[in-house]
Amino acid sequence: MPRTAEVSRKTKETEIRLFVNLDGTGLVKVETGIPFFNHMLGAFFLHGGIDADLTVKGDLEVDCHHTVEDTGIVIGQAVLKAIGSSKAVKRFGTAHIPMDEALSRCCVDVSGRPYLVFSAEFKNQFIGNFDTGMVEEFMRALSVNMGLALHIANLYGQDDHHKAESMFKALAQALKKALSPSKKVLSTKGTL
Repeated sequence: MPRTAEVSRKTKETEIRLFVNLDGTGLVKVETGIPFFNHMLGAFFLHGGIDADLTVKGDLEVDCHHTVEDTGIVIGQAVLKAIGSSKAVKRFGTAHIPMDEALSRCCVDVSGRPYLVFSAEFKNQFIGNFDTGMVEEFMRALSVNMGLALHIANLYGQDDHHKAESMFKALAQALKKALSPSKKVLSTKGTL
């Protein structure tokens, strides 16, 4: 059974459409109106093995907050929908990803119990027109809407671009492991 989903969200602040295939072949199309965010999401989907077609129109004349947060909401909802009601996945995933001088770690549990532990310090407020504070907001929105326990940290680094990118790639690799199909639900309770 294909693990695919389509989710749309329309508010006064954003309009988002996303199709995902969790068992992808590298087909990624991302347009958010924020070039650096496009770059991060493109890396996330590609390294996570997720085909994605994402279109986001947001109130960027205000700032990037609504666009980034609502995109995290939709991605979380779409991945959860694609997993299906059985939730028979490996559940846990961990990854350490270097990017030049930066190193980030991500540990996830697809448990149905959202929780975010986030640790990163950025030197600058912006990378291009992307507010670095939105990295945490994206991770929180994803965690809550996917029911994901997400522990993510930039362990060290100098360049903000490298720090953020290593975090998105670590998330991708950890989720790729956690979302791998399992023959049964991995919980002593029998359900997640």
